[in-house]
Amino acid sequence: MGTPLEGQRGWGPPPPPPAANTSSEFSSGYSSHVPGGPVAVPISPNYAGLSKIQFTYEDLATATGGFSQVNLLGQGGFGFVHKGILTDGSVVAVKSLKSGSGQGEREFQAEVEIISRVHHRHLVSLVGYCVADGQRMLVYEFVPNGTLEYHLHGKGRPVMDWGLRLKIALGSAKGLAYLHEDCHPRIIHRDIKGANILLDNNYEAMVADFGLAKLTEDNNTHVSTRVMGTFGYLAPEYASSGKLTEKSDVFSFGVMLLELITGRRPLDTTNKLMDDSLVDWARPFLTKALEENNFDELVDPRLEGNFDPDELHRMVACAAASVRHSARRRPKMSQIVRALDGDSSLEDLNEKPGKNNTANFGASGPASDIYDTRAYNADMMKFRQMVMTNQDFNSSEYGATSDYGLHPSETSSEFSSDYNHSGAHKQTTK
Repeated sequence: MGTPLEGQRGWGPPPPPPAANTSSEFSSGYSSHVPGGPVAVPISPNYAGLSKIQFTYEDLATATGGFSQVNLLGQGGFGFVHKGILTDGSVVAVKSLKSGSGQGEREFQAEVEIISRVHHRHLVSLVGYCVADGQRMLVYEFVPNGTLEYHLHGKGRPVMDWGLRLKIALGSAKGLAYLHEDCHPRIIHRDIKGANILLDNNYEAMVADFGLAKLTEDNNTHVSTRVMGTFGYLAPEYASSGKLTEKSDVFSFGVMLLELITGRRPLDTTNKLMDDSLVDWARPFLTKALEENNFDELVDPRLEGNFDPDELHRMVACAAASVRHSARRRPKMSQIVRALDGDSSLEDLNEKPGKNNTANFGASGPASDIYDTRAYNADMMKFRQMVMTNQDFNSSEYGATSDYGLHPSETSSEFSSDYNHSGAHKQTTK
């Protein structure tokens, strides 16, 4: 999310194709923001063991029509994303990573290898990569049905029914739980948000962009100088310390659950609906809902009461537990999966099950753990001021744009033809 000012400060167009391709089809309308031109060097013997395909720059320029604007799916903090068609007919999404990373080629290759081993039905798979004259690209499977942000908040979109909301919440929770608890080494996403949850034609959720934060951080420090995350989703401990953990991802996921419950965005840039963030606005209603079993002020009015009360109660409890101010008191993603799925008692979301159940579900908890909105907002203002003078400000972490959606914060309906669906969805849920 972000202000209109932020949305106007995008950082340049995608890279140009190799110099050998001089036709207007491949070269019009692009500047030399990032290095391009030469075909990728041959695979180094040191990296010959990589399990994924190494493409040349020429391969990907051909696949994307010279990184044509027509094939531009979106622009995110990590780079531009284009739709491409490989020579075998496979449809892919090609992400051109933003240049300027402090990471060397060997480290980049090692991290790509780690990501390439990650396979789960609710995670977007890496197909291959390219390293050419300093330009780095990642090639992913193409997910055809846009993002959660688009379907939930896009202008002119039909109201997403409750069954789909629960299905997407559960699928994305499973994908994130796999990253946190079943990957070795574990992967912290660092930018969970609706724009990074892609949907297939059956509205199955697939988490995108995992591992990218590690690929683009500077190896010289364990705390990146490049601010990660998106305003409205950032956990309070990151605003104060600059450190991210799995529990920071849990907080961001909790914000996304609140979006699904309420139909509201994480931040209201117009201040028409709420002055604070979605989390701050929702806190008293979360408490009331869990103490009195009254969800009227919290649930999206567009649902017109068409939801399962028990499922809503479970999602509200998960959201409240996930956005606790204390990172230690937030549940693991596997606990959230079980709660959403109805496979466990909601007491399992608490650090000490069975003690002050309703109070523990609350988003603030005991007096010593009260969420200090003013302190958090002050910290975030410091971050905002800091990054406004930093070249990395012009990225989707601050709301400019996000992958698979052009300026979704302000114009969610502005998708390419592949992501603009005019018919109302009527998919069934499991």
